[in-house]
Amino acid sequence: MKVNGDVESLDVEPWVSLLDALRDRLDLTGPKKGCDQGACGACTVLADGMRINACLALAVQYDGSEITTIEGVAHPLQEAFVRHDGFQCGYCTSGQICSAIGMLAEHASGMPSVVADSSELTEAEVRERMSGNLCRCGAYNGIVDAIMDVAGKDAR
Repeated sequence: MKVNGDVESLDVEPWVSLLDALRDRLDLTGPKKGCDQGACGACTVLADGMRINACLALAVQYDGSEITTIEGVAHPLQEAFVRHDGFQCGYCTSGQICSAIGMLAEHASGMPSVVADSSELTEAEVRERMSGNLCRCGAYNGIVDAIMDVAGKDAR
């Protein structure tokens, strides 16, 4: 697989999660092991440009894929998170940013959401689309403001 632009050849057992392969075999500690059940989003990475929970994905499923972790991201969202105080402890931040990048791409491609009533990205839609990424510190307002800023929308 290609990880953050580098071709990586891994020999892993079929039951090894993508998260464990990234963290334990490639020393990429940006994706976090939060719940290890796909409920928190701390492990979110981009697989061929789409956001996934790496804890639920088997590494062998992504043979030949392009994986991007926060270590491989250079995106305006990173600066916007700082500017809008979109993080506190930082544990969820890498997953939040990777998820937001994927979410913005989904919206741009026309992928529907539960609350979308137009092609306009709204705060409610951002909240719904990002609902799979939890922040125990409660930095949600800053996260939404950062995403809306990068999307070119007025935040509150």
